[in-house]
Amino acid sequence: MSSLPSASTEDIDGLETAVDEAIAACGGDMRATIRALIVANDYLENEISELMKAVSRAHARGRFNTYSG
Repeated sequence: MSSLPSASTEDIDGLETAVDEAIAACGGDMRATIRALIVANDYLENEISELMKAVSRAHARGRFNTYSG
């Protein structure tokens, strides 16, 4: 048995719609769709990395207060 939580029908339908839209945006070309998703993912990973660096620098300079509950 899988330890992953089961997705609702609504989540699955939304995902299928997003897949269909991505494929349609690439003219039905599956390789182009995968390529576009890889490029988008790489861009987002780079953005996350830059944001993490910025937060780290701000924290080191005392611009963030720690949360004490």
